[in-house]
Amino acid sequence: MEREEIRHLDITDAFMNFLFPFSFYERKSEELMGQLKKQHFTFFDLEDLAFQELYYGKGINISHEELDQFFLPFIEDKLFPRSTIEKGFLRFSKEIKESFIFEVNGNRLDFLINSIDIILCPFGIGMIAIRTQMITKQESLTNVLDFMSHFRVQDPKLEEEKGAKIYHHNKTYFTTGELVLDYLCPALIPFIIRNKKLEGYYGSLPFFEDERMLSSAFLIAAEGQSITNDQLFRMGQLDGKDTEGKDFISSSNPAYINRYLEERVHDRWAPNTYTVTSEHTQTTISVKNRERLNKDISKFMSIHYYNLLLHFYYKIMLLKLSFEHSEVGWTKDKQYVEELIELISKFDSRYYFEEVSVRTEGKEFTNFLRKAFHLRPLFEEVKRTVDDLYRAQEKQSGKRHNMLLFMLTVYTVISGIYGMNLAIEDWKGDPDWSKVFKYSFFEWISLITALTGIALSAVLLASTGGKGIWNKYRKWKRSNFR
Repeated sequence: MEREEIRHLDITDAFMNFLFPFSFYERKSEELMGQLKKQHFTFFDLEDLAFQELYYGKGINISHEELDQFFLPFIEDKLFPRSTIEKGFLRFSKEIKESFIFEVNGNRLDFLINSIDIILCPFGIGMIAIRTQMITKQESLTNVLDFMSHFRVQDPKLEEEKGAKIYHHNKTYFTTGELVLDYLCPALIPFIIRNKKLEGYYGSLPFFEDERMLSSAFLIAAEGQSITNDQLFRMGQLDGKDTEGKDFISSSNPAYINRYLEERVHDRWAPNTYTVTSEHTQTTISVKNRERLNKDISKFMSIHYYNLLLHFYYKIMLLKLSFEHSEVGWTKDKQYVEELIELISKFDSRYYFEEVSVRTEGKEFTNFLRKAFHLRPLFEEVKRTVDDLYRAQEKQSGKRHNMLLFMLTVYTVISGIYGMNLAIEDWKGDPDWSKVFKYSFFEWISLITALTGIALSAVLLASTGGKGIWNKYRKWKRSNFR
């Protein structure tokens, strides 16, 4: 089949953000925040206007007032907590402003890391956000997409992912994971939860489907150029170069490309500006003059950044809840099931909302993100999980109650036969146990009933107390409640 034509596009400016999710010990959050402050991370406070121009690159200012007005009040409270003791998304930011060189497939791209965010989200999920900027005067769209495609790979496994190198001063990093955790965020390493069965940093999230960061970008093309469908498709798929170093597009069917774009492209400001939202990236491309795009870049760094972060968190949490359900051992983890029901209920009631903005554009981008991340089917699956867990819990509780009722009935019947009096004359004062062997049949019944009743009561008390202590320890250990 004839391949779709790949058209050249020159990029003059590229602002690229990458989101790296991880799981951390929530019970150690105070200690973690202390370490972040020692590493010169600053808690992001929406009321501090100095942060409006600190982290986003030269000449880029965001509006805290616009951030405050964009999201609905019940979302705003969660996204922008006023202090570290409040519940929500605790963001710590740090200026980097250091230049790096990324080399792969014969492509050498100079880029700047302006800043990084570490966001401690509810229920032990964290995000590292890396803000990068192309510092080359002009690059091809192919080279920019190839950079984004390879930079987002934390731990390359496939052959086409390998071979990238990152140069910084006299140091060479062979994976992005090394750069992020060994150089940019070393304070995180002791706090990241590792799954012993899995390798790599993503062992922290065994339910996550991909060892790649989520990317977002604002690309500015040289004026006088046209944006075509093949270019938009490549941006959604992050199609850069193939293993031979040639321009690559992952479809040869124009009809398929058109259907793909119909579901994923926001073209409200066409033909000058488009935004593509996929499971890999949310990328805006514009052919407007750089000076005319200052407000759009500000939105990209602020309201669209938080909108993407929030919905990516929804995706991670819904995958986490589905995974936790699959790990349930019904015969051994009764308390675990109760904890999971509580976790799902808290997430649903406190943080998961379909409407997050009152603005038309905000609603449009929200719909694209929900479709790209498959949030609706994931949420419906989790709701079915809650129903299944409740039914299973009711059956388990019913069986336990029936067994306990049966035992109590047996003892009640026997006690009733004896007129509620199981005492034997020999038990008064200091009992002479040598006479036990001379007991009659009915005295033996009385003795066995009394001793087993006392033993059963002791076991029930010990079991109830022990389970209470164990459950508190499990909750503390799991650190899933915030």
